[in-house]
Amino acid sequence: MVILYSALVMGLLGLGFGIFLAFSNEKFKVEADPRIEKIIEVLPGINCGACGYPGCEGYANAIVKKGDAIDKCLPGKKSGVIDKIKEVLESYKK
Repeated sequence: MVILYSALVMGLLGLGFGIFLAFSNEKFKVEADPRIEKIIEVLPGINCGACGYPGCEGYANAIVKKGDAIDKCLPGKKSGVIDKIKEVLESYKK
């Protein structure tokens, strides 16, 4: 009988914590800026750090949130990344 009560208590605790975590996830959800995701897709993704940021995601965040220059990606200059970033930023201005 002790095992049954223990399993029941553990199951109820697990259910309670699960409901609490699901509620907290919805309540404190952070919406990501879609421009950042689009710029990350455009960048080469090699995370070289040539732009002065630790990776492509950090550089994309700096472009969108801080208004940093879009021509710092040295590997991407040859593949036309600058024009693609301009297109992404202009498409969200409308």
